[in-house]
Amino acid sequence: MAGQFEATVEIGRPIEEVFAFLGDGENDPKFSPRVLEIAKTPAGPTAVGTVFKSTVKDAGMTTKREFRISEFAPPSTIRWNEISKNMITAKEGGYDLESTPEGNTRMRIFNILEGHGIGKLIAGFALSAARKDADAFGQRIRAAVEAS
Repeated sequence: MAGQFEATVEIGRPIEEVFAFLGDGENDPKFSPRVLEIAKTPAGPTAVGTVFKSTVKDAGMTTKREFRISEFAPPSTIRWNEISKNMITAKEGGYDLESTPEGNTRMRIFNILEGHGIGKLIAGFALSAARKDADAFGQRIRAAVEAS
């Protein structure tokens, strides 16, 4: 079973600043308490093909995750695919950014989650939890960007 969660939030920063913050995936621990550590390869600016390797804690379990940037189009679009093999993965995810007339940024984040192996049995629960937290997750991103 695969399914999507998403959130949209307005951030009180210009689109270029929001894109720069989100494009640096090493900022993820600033808004996602589940990310314990994260590193980027290769070194240098984020681009298509950049891989972010992280250690995350979900539902009491610690796992290793790897995400490859599949689209990077400043200042509006970032896409990724999870390349790690876990019970639940983000088949695709991304940020869509647009400027508002007030000079702020409207950000949409989404992830398409899917289960693998035994993960197929719990994918619905993981998706339900992600959807329940989606708006709060968007607000955590907003707060982190505005505080940077």
